[in-house]
Amino acid sequence: MPGNEEPLTGGNMSEVVRVGDTVRRSAGPWTPTVHAYLRQVRDRGVTEVPEPFGLDERGREIVSFLPGDVPGWPAPEWLWSEANLRDAGRLLRRLHDASVGIDPPGAVWRLPAREPAEVICHNDAAPYNMVFRAGRLAGLIDVDTASPGPRLWDLAYTAYRLAPFAADAFAGVSYEVGHLDPPVRLDVLVDAYGAGWSRVEVLGAMAERLTDLAAFSEARADDGGPAELREHAAMYRTDAARVADLAARSARPAGGTSI
Repeated sequence: MPGNEEPLTGGNMSEVVRVGDTVRRSAGPWTPTVHAYLRQVRDRGVTEVPEPFGLDERGREIVSFLPGDVPGWPAPEWLWSEANLRDAGRLLRRLHDASVGIDPPGAVWRLPAREPAEVICHNDAAPYNMVFRAGRLAGLIDVDTASPGPRLWDLAYTAYRLAPFAADAFAGVSYEVGHLDPPVRLDVLVDAYGAGWSRVEVLGAMAERLTDLAAFSEARADDGGPAELREHAAMYRTDAARVADLAARSARPAGGTSI
């Protein structure tokens, strides 16, 4: 039997506990594929993701515990530093690059692949799945929803949460956020990633991503998932419409209204 188990909060996909220097969570048909992916990207130098150790005697997956702080709500002010924004873009780019060509035998992913399947997407690279040390990004966790997809699909969601465009990003904070300019911060993130996507392209992908996420959240709620998933879905749909409007306005020719 494992030693003392410490519940880790913040997720809504499954129960997660810490046992010593490891993390245990429910496994699924996708777990061997995700573990093969983690081993390969770590072998290629991306050690900021957990190391996989197979299953425990209860059939739960085992991965290494990454020490540090995982932001909750209200979000700490240090989360929004430009250094963290750039670090996130660089880490996501390294993770994507390390995943090129990875195709585990008999691969089973928790989420469906999306075309073009350029890389293995994390699919939830957001602050609540990021580990920070001394206020700087040091790791990326909760990789069980990874699956093949376009680079921009992943980056768009990171921008949604870290630029940020999410309606709940500043819920409950007591500090001033008026100086944060999400569209400009989006440009900084894209620049750090090292891609040539325009603001319009990223916002368009973000709106599509949020619409997809709303449907996914509703389906999980219908299947017995947490009731708050319906509230999340409603926010995603509202945010998707707002972001799509920003994309349309930013696409207007010079002389028109822009963001």
